[in-house]
This record gives sequence, structure tokens and C-alpha cells, in this order.
Amino acid sequence: MKKPLQEISPTPSSSFSVRRTLIAALAASPFAPAFAQFRVEVSGVGLTQLPIALAPFRGEDASPQKISAIVQADLERSGQFRGVDASGQSLDEGSRPDLSLWRQRTADSLVAGSVTRLADGRFDVKFRLWDVVRGQDLGGQSYTVPQGDLRLAAHRIADYVYEKLTGEKGIFSTRIAYVTKAGSRYNLWVADADGENAQAALASPEPIISPVWSSSGAQLAYVSFESRKPVVYVHSVASGQRRLVANFKGNNSAPAWAPDGNTLAVTLSRDGGSQLYTIPSGGGEPRRLTQSSSIDTEPVYSADGGTLYFVSDRGGAPQIYKMSAGGGNPTRVTFSGTYNISPSVSADGRWLAYISRVGGAFKLHVMELASGNAKALTDTTADENPSFAPNSKLIVYATRLGGREALMTTTLDGKIKARLAGQAGDIREPDWGPFQKQ
Repeated sequence: MKKPLQEISPTPSSSFSVRRTLIAALAASPFAPAFAQFRVEVSGVGLTQLPIALAPFRGEDASPQKISAIVQADLERSGQFRGVDASGQSLDEGSRPDLSLWRQRTADSLVAGSVTRLADGRFDVKFRLWDVVRGQDLGGQSYTVPQGDLRLAAHRIADYVYEKLTGEKGIFSTRIAYVTKAGSRYNLWVADADGENAQAALASPEPIISPVWSSSGAQLAYVSFESRKPVVYVHSVASGQRRLVANFKGNNSAPAWAPDGNTLAVTLSRDGGSQLYTIPSGGGEPRRLTQSSSIDTEPVYSADGGTLYFVSDRGGAPQIYKMSAGGGNPTRVTFSGTYNISPSVSADGRWLAYISRVGGAFKLHVMELASGNAKALTDTTADENPSFAPNSKLIVYATRLGGREALMTTTLDGKIKARLAGQAGDIREPDWGPFQKQ
């Protein structure tokens, strides 16, 4: 599946010299109706999980979306919660629940709410959260949304519950980008963080690779092969419009957004071998960062924008290095294993996710940057393209299961995994977007 670094050429089949394969060409409209639907399969048991009861929302049987089930799936996928049976109870956000009953059911917290269709066709979604152990009302919210935003409302409820009970910001209302390949047709999708509500952004028989979200979540950068050579585009997610950013002699690949949204790090071969450059995100003259006779590629910025991580074979085999975002002398980061690629850095700066070849198998690893301690998170053999959730608590990655490509999420200890199983072809090349403004 992977090629040794020295053998890689910038072709659509290459998955190292360009970061995160994203395949497509610009569709006629920015978003086409969603075809791909997913089911979420959560597996594993965490060491500590908060027991939570999600009572069926009053009125949700008549709603196009079962809000309580979406919220529960979100929370369980995070690895922080396990569901408690809430059957046989009729509650909503205005109820005064008998918390002793829920303590008997071993729940630490309880969520109840309602879904009401309004005269104008919109839906009023309300909920309330209780701390069962302390007997406290932890508040609630209400959302008035069109039918198409019912899932988003459920994700925001999950975000509220997650933050109230863990102190960390929830990521359920964020988005992911990924690619499907069905026959000779490639599609780029933008979807909810659980893989549902997928919207087609791009479609083409020609590959486009290396998608990456801007820090605002408004744009995706990617590499297109539609002109028979790799060039870098920036694509507006809302409008579908795009602009050509890098089309220099040779290959233009592996874009990575700086946190300020004004700069891209890219890999160019305009001056010979593949080297790292920065270029304005609106286009312009590139500035060279590395000066080596080796292949330097797959750049990714730290959250503060001060450090650039990348992959190089300057030591004889591909390893991950880091240097100042403005250039300078690189220092090596990975030392365990002889083939380490596809770096992704968590937003809190604590973790580095990457793919390591172990005995011929490609496995997702995570390293604590402060200590340098690293471990494998998976028992699969063809993992690719890790990307951190914006709260640094989950990683999405691509792998192969049952002979098909699929997307997975995992907690950082590897104990809780969720499969996003598509029905419209092989799924690959995920990138997790930033927090959404509400």
C-alpha cells in the first residue's frame, strides 16, 4: 500500500509525497445532495466512563431525527461516557425527575428534552441536563432549527453535555472532510463529525489529493491532478469557488495551513528535489524553507504556528522532523522504527500522531511530545492519514477492514474505536475540521 520513500513519485497512487489523499474536481454546485450514509459502530471499553441516561425526547418519534439516539452515540464515541438504560420513562426538559430512581439505575447524569414541529415547518428542540449524584440542575438550551439542522442541534446538545460533565469542549458539531472512490468516480465530502449528513463538495474521475482545513473552517486546500500534474488549489466550502495557489514547474503538493489562515506550507520540486516552501494562501511567490538533497514533505504546523513538523529521508529513511516555521536547522522527532510518516499535531501541543511501518504493517501511533514516549493504537495493518479532533481527545484515520477502506476514530489510549462505514465506495483521506462558530 505504501512505497519506500526513495521510490515515490508524485502520481495519484502516491500516498506519502502528498498529504491526505482527497480526490475530486470541482462540481457544478458547491454541495450536491448527500448519497453516502454511515453507521457508527463503537467498540472497546474505557477505563473510566461516566454513566449517563438519555431519556427519549418527547415528540421525537414524529421527528425526522431521533435526537436522543444521536446525542448518546456522540457521547459514547468520545470514550468518556457509557449509556444507561432509560426505557420506560417519560420525561422532557420541564420535568422534575425522581433522581433517586436514576441513581438506582447507576446513572451519574440524566438528559431529557423535547422536539416540537412549529407551524412554519421548523423544529423547536429543548433539553435539560441533571447531575444525578449531586441532585443538581445543570441547565439546558433550546434551538429553533429547520429540518436540515436537526442533527446539528443534536450535536450541539452533545457538546453542551460533554463540556458540562468533563470540563473540555465537545467536538460533535465540527466537520470532517473525506473522500470516497466508487469505480472510477471520486468524491470529496464534507460531513458531520460522525460521518453523517454528508454533502458532496467535489466530484471527478481525476484525482485530487491532500485535503486540509483552514483554521476558520471556511476553506479546504488540496492538490488536483486534473491538468495531468499536481497543483495546489484553495476551495471555499460555502461557495464552491476555488483559486489556483501553486502551479510551478515540477510538482506542487502537500499543502498545510498556517494557523493565521494567510499562509500555506507546500512541497515543491521547482528547484530540483522535493523541498518545503511557504506561499501566501491567495497565491504569490513561494519562500524556500529547507535546503537539502533529501525529500522533505508532509508539512504540518503546530497550533501556535511557531513550529513546522515534516517528513524527510535525510537520515536514510523517512522520519519526522521539526523546525521553526520560518526555517532553520531541523531536529529529529521520531526514533523508534525505520519508517515514520504522516504527522499530525494535536491542538494542545501534547501529542503527535503518525503512521509507522512495523514488520511490513502500517499502524497508527501516538507520541507524547514532552517525553518522546510513543505507542501503537491499532491492530490493523494499513492505517493512513491521522488527524486530531480540535479538542485533542480523538483521532480520525483511514484503514482497511474486510478488504475495504474505512474511516475510524480512536481515543488516544486506543481503547474506544468507532467505525464510520460508508455505503458509496471506499472511504479514505480524512481531515478533521476546527471548532465551529455558533
